[in-house]
Amino acid sequence: MYMYPKTIHSKEYLAILKKLVQARNAADITQAELGERLNRSQSYISKIENGQLRIDILQLKNIAVTLGKELKDFLE
Repeated sequence: MYMYPKTIHSKEYLAILKKLVQARNAADITQAELGERLNRSQSYISKIENGQLRIDILQLKNIAVTLGKELKDFLE
């Protein structure tokens, strides 16, 4: 039986996180500012960006909208 790697450690998931960081930086928004807009802490955003905290598709969509992006921008 094939065991899939945990998605938080997959190349695909890491690519999404890289795009997330790039989008945040392009929007000139700090982790603290993004956290505030999402009603979360700066450490929450840091943990997401560093791969310590896994987010689901709805959380990613909320982050995308907050950054002025579409969900598809992170999934391509």
